[in-house]
Amino acid sequence: MTAQTAGVVERTVDGFVDTVVGALPDVAAGIVFLVLAAVAVRVVMTAVRALLRRTFPDQPVYVQLGGTLGSIVLWFGVLLAFLSVVGLPEIAAALGTASGFLALGVSYALSGMLADAVAGLYLLRDPDFNPGDEVVAGDVTGTVRSIELRKTRFESPDGDTVVRANADVEKKWTKQVE
Repeated sequence: MTAQTAGVVERTVDGFVDTVVGALPDVAAGIVFLVLAAVAVRVVMTAVRALLRRTFPDQPVYVQLGGTLGSIVLWFGVLLAFLSVVGLPEIAAALGTASGFLALGVSYALSGMLADAVAGLYLLRDPDFNPGDEVVAGDVTGTVRSIELRKTRFESPDGDTVVRANADVEKKWTKQVE
């Protein structure tokens, strides 16, 4: 190896070591942040899941969906904050912006499914619409058998099971007088 090559290698190694040593405080701060964030996320999600279980005692799908979505949002926020803590705020900003556009596209693509899920929440919370009630919902007359995440099941007077999207049911339904 020539003296010139040895000098380049030595400067490169020295520069790398200086960069690593300079980054150690940021990495240590990032690790402390992650530990504290993990505790905070666990506490918040325990409270959210308890609230969801109390709000939807007979609908474990809504509890699981709400818990999963809450965890994803919180952990994504932790990731963006972690990147800022370790000195990469530009990457955090870029990821935040890109994920916003991605979420917009996904929500547009899933708008029908989301409408059914939200309508299902409204139907579940409506005191006048419960399993066992006799209702007319659009072209269906029958007994409400179940209200699920995206659809409601009815039993028609002739014994058939009729399934309708929650958004269609929630738009217009009438409870039959007993």
